[in-house]
Amino acid sequence: MQSAPTAPARPVWTTLDWWPPVGWWPDPARDLLPGSSAASPSGLAAASATFVLPPDTESVHSARSFALGTLTGWKLEDLRENMELVVSELATNAIRHGLRLAAAHSREPVRLSLIRRGDLVACALNDPGAGSPSLRDPEPLEVGGLGLHIVESLSVRWGWAPLAPYGKIVWAVLRP
Repeated sequence: MQSAPTAPARPVWTTLDWWPPVGWWPDPARDLLPGSSAASPSGLAAASATFVLPPDTESVHSARSFALGTLTGWKLEDLRENMELVVSELATNAIRHGLRLAAAHSREPVRLSLIRRGDLVACALNDPGAGSPSLRDPEPLEVGGLGLHIVESLSVRWGWAPLAPYGKIVWAVLRP
């Protein structure tokens, strides 16, 4: 009789301590990881980088620059174009909706984390807003509303999870 190794218990993340460890990965995307190792056939190990976005619209440009610089440092230039769009959409949503919906916590930071596991990179943004992100179909002449459709089309998988006691994390996994 064989026993399967059990995964260590994962702590409950809160909006106050969301600083992902190097090995963090969204639970609904764990099946994307090759085997049980953090390294992939390409030999790339796990790594992470986090950037705190000030609560203003200029932060979206800074978030893109941070993501592109991080991918260049990780030698994952093939992901640059798609990651730039994904970061733009998720950061815009976090700033526009997450902060607006969290009036009591609107000065809380929004954090962008990039987590590499092999050749996969998870882009995760947390914000203090309680609203859940959802795909919607905007009216033909409506400006906006297609951001999560863009994220869905460019990522292997995306999703979100609530954080305790308030806030959420929205993530997308990309691969070259």
